[in-house]
Amino acid sequence: MNIFESERPAWRKSRRSNGNGGNNCVQVAFLDTGVAVRDTKNPEGPTLLFTPAEWAAFMDGAKAGEFRRRLTTQSRRPRDEVG
Repeated sequence: MNIFESERPAWRKSRRSNGNGGNNCVQVAFLDTGVAVRDTKNPEGPTLLFTPAEWAAFMDGAKAGEFRRRLTTQSRRPRDEVG
């Protein structure tokens, strides 16, 4: 069964996704049952589904900076110098 049989998702992507032709991002669709996410480069590929609570937790974490990459002294050294 296709998860989208009962509703047609309206896929959106960020206005800030213009780098690399705009294909280096994901698309999001808000559904009655939650939120769907897919890779812009592979729209026919797999889709991740999140409940409203899961999506809210993800967005809260993103806004709080939980997913920012933190560079350490070791991660800034060239690969062959890391001990």
